[in-house]
Amino acid sequence: MILKAGYPYSLVKNGLPFDYPKLERDTRTDVLVMGGGISGALAAHYLINEGIDCMVVDGRSIGLGSTCASTSLLQYEIDTPLHQLITMVGKENAVAAYRLCAGAITRLEALARQTGMKDFAFTRSLYYAAYKKDMPMLAKEFASRKHYGFEVQELGESAIQKEFGFKAPAGILSELAACTDAYLFTHRLLQYNRKRGLRVYDRTPVESIKHHKRNVDLRTTDGRRILAGKLVYATGYEVVNFISKPIVSLHSTYASVSESLSYQPHFGKKDTMIWNTADPYLYMRTTPDRRIIIGGRDEEFFSPVKRDKLIQAKAKQLKNDFNKLFPGTPFTTEFSWTGTFGSTKDGLPYIGPYPKLPNSYFSLGFGGNGITFSQVAGEIIAGLIKGKKNRQAGIFSFDRA
Repeated sequence: MILKAGYPYSLVKNGLPFDYPKLERDTRTDVLVMGGGISGALAAHYLINEGIDCMVVDGRSIGLGSTCASTSLLQYEIDTPLHQLITMVGKENAVAAYRLCAGAITRLEALARQTGMKDFAFTRSLYYAAYKKDMPMLAKEFASRKHYGFEVQELGESAIQKEFGFKAPAGILSELAACTDAYLFTHRLLQYNRKRGLRVYDRTPVESIKHHKRNVDLRTTDGRRILAGKLVYATGYEVVNFISKPIVSLHSTYASVSESLSYQPHFGKKDTMIWNTADPYLYMRTTPDRRIIIGGRDEEFFSPVKRDKLIQAKAKQLKNDFNKLFPGTPFTTEFSWTGTFGSTKDGLPYIGPYPKLPNSYFSLGFGGNGITFSQVAGEIIAGLIKGKKNRQAGIFSFDRA
């Protein structure tokens, strides 16, 4: 599946920062991670932390799937508001999922420091009502987050206008959020762990997979054999090729980045990422090199051809969306792109073993929280393979579908 098109800002900025070999011989490993994006890189990191022999393979160059198209917003809020998620999966599981995502942000910051990833910054998150009819929902969401200990403020129209300079009837300001560069972070993680024994191969497509009681036997398109004790699927939205039941609906999202400004832009007194209650929602953030990224205008995914034809029109719409909010801030589009993403009915990822495929584990961070979900998945999966019990693994299991 072709997962993205256009000119993703992170790929243009960073190019191919590191080289990785192609697998050219038969090999064995205790654990194989299939997928060299941010999900696979995080899974491999935690496996190495547990002292588990592992390797990563990707059919593309590293990070050139969905990862390089990510706008890299890190939030604990998932696509399903907390008060709604409670009614879907229960109070305990819903609150735990939100808290795990909050913890993931601080863990990712620690990983950034550990691996020399400099493009990482804590910020705030403003979730505002796109329409007046959304105000009751927003009030319920604020009450739920406040009740369960999340650091949030409820903002009215005048407060939003005063601090952020645009009109919205209500909003929730969260103190915990962050921005990074998922593509570069992936490379930093893999480079760091290669020094600790991780083997990484790209341009190595897997052609066949056979799951057995004791191992998994894989063959590449070049005829190389990989015999793995366990297989971690970190293949993102291409998972539809491996799971027999429908667990995800595919969509296309669009994003644009402005030209670099002569000054460092910011939203609010302290820089804040912004998103709203519309469906699909609009989201935006700034970058360290004085740009603004805006995304949204999602469409149901039909085919890469139809998706890609919309890039130019969607870029114009996103520019207009920004200009309506901030008419005094210049936004000249420099790069635009599109990517495919998946969403689940409850907004939660799928993490852990899949009984129909022996010795398999899945790290599937669907939705707008793919990076934080991937961090959670990496810890859970590494622990399970090591034989550790995890009370929270069931929140994300395939059994809930």
